Amino acid sequence: MSTTSTAASSKMPRLFRGRRTLVFAMPVLLLGVLGLYLIFTHGQVSTDDAQVDGRLVPVSPKISGYISELLVDDNQIVHKGAVIARIDPRDAQVRVDQALAALKVAQAQAASSLSDVPLTAGVTGSAVAGAEANLADARAEYARARATSEKAHHADTSLISANVADRQANYERTRADLARMKDLADKHEISHLQYDRFVADELMAKSQLEAAQQSLASQGGTAQISDAIVQAAAARVQQAQAQLSAAHTNRGQVGMRSQDADAMQAAVLAAHANLDAAKLQVSYTEIIAPQEGKVTRRTVEAGAYVAPGQTLLTLVPTRDVWVTANFKETQLRNVHGGERVEVKVDQLGRTFSGHVASVSNATGSRLSLLPPENATGNFVKIVQRIPVKIALDPEAVSSNALSVGANVDVTIHTR
Repeated sequence: MSTTSTAASSKMPRLFRGRRTLVFAMPVLLLGVLGLYLIFTHGQVSTDDAQVDGRLVPVSPKISGYISELLVDDNQIVHKGAVIARIDPRDAQVRVDQALAALKVAQAQAASSLSDVPLTAGVTGSAVAGAEANLADARAEYARARATSEKAHHADTSLISANVADRQANYERTRADLARMKDLADKHEISHLQYDRFVADELMAKSQLEAAQQSLASQGGTAQISDAIVQAAAARVQQAQAQLSAAHTNRGQVGMRSQDADAMQAAVLAAHANLDAAKLQVSYTEIIAPQEGKVTRRTVEAGAYVAPGQTLLTLVPTRDVWVTANFKETQLRNVHGGERVEVKVDQLGRTFSGHVASVSNATGSRLSLLPPENATGNFVKIVQRIPVKIALDPEAVSSNALSVGANVDVTIHTR
C-alpha cells in the first residue's frame, strides 16, 4: 500500500509541471501567431464592402411603332452593333417614298425654272432690239414727213402719185409682216407686246396710205395732208418710244426668273434633306446594341407597341467592369493609384488581380440620396467610407464571369 501511494505521489508533480508548461506556452504561441499575422498583413488594407460595378445601358427605340421581330432573350450575350429588335418599317418606308416623289417634283420645277432664265433673256433682249429699231424707223419717217410737208405747197401730181405708191408698198409690207407675226403669236413664239407693235405698224401704214390716196384725190388739200402725215409720224415716234420703255421694263423679268430659279434650287435642297430624314427614320426601325453585354430586364415582346425613349431591355457589360470598394477613411492613409490589389469573388471562389485606378473625393454618405446634416447640435462621429475604384487585370475581364453587383473581398497591398 505504501508502494502505491509513493507512485501516485510521483505522478502528480509531473502532471502539474506539464500543465504549468502549457499555461506558459499558450501566450507565447498566441504572440507568435499574432506576430506572423502582423508580418503577413503589414502594408495591406482589406474590406468586404465591395462589389463588381459596370455601366448598365438601357436600350430604347428612337421611333414609335410595333415590334415586328425580337431577336434576343434574357441573359443572352450580344455584341456591339448587333440587331436586337425590328420595328415594322412600312410606315417609315411610305414617308421615304413621299419624300422621294417630292424631291423629283422639286427637281423638275428647278429644271424648268432654269430653262426659263435664258428664254426670258432672249425674248426680252429681242424685244428691246426691235423697239430700238422701230424707234429709229419712226424718227426717220418723221424726218421724211417734215421734209415732205415743207415741199407740199409746190408738189405736183406726179410727186403725190409716187407718194401713194410708196405708202401702198409700205402698207403691203406691214400687212405681210402682221400676217407672219400672227402665226408666231398663235404659236406663242413671240410675246403679245411684239405682236401689238406689228398691228400698230399695219394700222399706221394703212392710215398713211389712205392719207396719200386722199391727197391724190384732192390736190387742193396737199398742205393739210402733209401736216397730217407729220402728225402721224410724230405719233408713231411717241409710240415707238413707249414700246422701247416697256421693253426695257420687261427686261427686269430676267432677274425675277433668276430669283425663281434660286428658290427652286433651295426647294430641291430642302427635299433632299426631307428624304435623308425619312431614310434615317427607316434606319431607326432596327434597334442596335450600343455595346457588348448580356441582356437583362427585357420588358417587351414581339407585336408590342413601343414609343421613343421606352426602355425595352438593359445591357449589362461583360468586359467593361471594375470593382468599387468602400474603405474606411482611416484605411486610406497609404493608398495611392496603381497599387496592387487582390480581389476575391464570392460568386466564383476565385481571386483575381488588379490595381487601384482612383480614389473618390467624396464619401459614400455624401453621395447618398439624403446626405447627413451634421450641424444639428447632437453629433456622433462615425467613420466614413470612401469609394475606391479597382481596375481588374485582363484575365478577370476576359472571363465574362463577373456579375455586376456581385460581392467581393478586396485587399490593397500598400508596400
